[in-house]
Parts: sequence; structure tokens; C-alpha cells
Amino acid sequence: MTRNRLEAFSDGVIAILITIMVLELTIPRAHHDRLADLWQLRHIFLSYVVSFVYLAIYWNNHHHMLYLTERVTGAVLWANMHLLFWLSLVPFATGWMGENSFAPTPTAVYGVVLLMAAVAYYILVRAIIRSQGKGSLLARAIGRDVKGKISVVLYAVAIPLALVAPWAALGLYVLVAAIWLVPDRRIEKVVLDCENGVGAGCPTPD
Repeated sequence: MTRNRLEAFSDGVIAILITIMVLELTIPRAHHDRLADLWQLRHIFLSYVVSFVYLAIYWNNHHHMLYLTERVTGAVLWANMHLLFWLSLVPFATGWMGENSFAPTPTAVYGVVLLMAAVAYYILVRAIIRSQGKGSLLARAIGRDVKGKISVVLYAVAIPLALVAPWAALGLYVLVAAIWLVPDRRIEKVVLDCENGVGAGCPTPD
């Protein structure tokens, strides 16, 4: 399988997940046509925004990672499906958390889904690097993966915290998203160099 086909499949799954989430934004009943009537949807909308940002981050990083992938092995295929499995649970966890106004248990479960997605992404990265070698472009771009390690630590803190202080846990989830919103300059630089034809060892187009 080519990396372009794998990327197209993954893009389609993520697009469907975003579509499923937005359907949770139920339109207010008839004769509830004031802006104040939208206030009752505030928790659902906030959970949607957070999850939308997370899925956007995964889509963006997944695109860059596959751009630097030279070949797709069986291990990479299954690692990618593992990642998509956990991402597919985001709409469920989002809806449960939003519908219950960030109650402790749903907020903790939401964190578990985010943690497992982060672990799955790490496994996928390692599977790609293993298939290409430690000197590959992706290996050099990822480096020590400081942001990935920090994210796992914050999730591990937020999950038990959610059981006693859900809003504080939500704040940590937002903090992790904010960390990843800042582009990884190493990967951006490698991708840009390859696109401009000045990078060494860049993958050839499929």
C-alpha cells in the first residue's frame, strides 16, 4: 500500500469523526429562537470545540508524518488502525462529557481516550521509524519527542484529577492542545525543505 492511500483513508475517517461530533449540537426546540436559548448547549459546544481542535491537530501531524514516510509496512498499517480506533471513540467521549456538563466520570473517560490516542500515535511513529531506520528523516525530525512525553504526563495527571476537579482536568486537556497548536519547527523545516527540493533523503512522490 502506498502512503498516499493510507493518508487518504485516514483523512476520510477523521472527516467522518468531525461530522459525527457536530451532529451532537442539537438545534433548540421550536420557539426557542433567542440567543439565550443557546446557553443550554454551552457544555456540549465547549466539548465539541476542544475535540475538534484535537482531531485537527492529529490530522495535521499525521499528514506531516506520512509525508516523511518512505514505505508502508504491515506493522505501520496496524499501528495506524490502532490510532484510528482510539480517535473513533472521541465523538462518544465528547458527547458523554458535554451532555453531562463535564461530570467527573465522563471527563476522566475523555482523558483516557486522549491518553490512549497519544500512546497509539507514539506507537505509529515508532513503527514508521523502525521500518525506515534511526537515521531517517522522520527520526531526525521527531528527535526526543519532548512534547509527546509532556502530553502523556499531563494526561496521567488530568485523569485522576477529573474525578475530583473536572474543570481543572479540562484545563489540562486544553493545555496539551495548546502545546500542540504551536507547530513543531523541526518537522515543519524538514517538510518545507523537501517541498522546496533542498532536503537530503526526501521521500519520492507515490
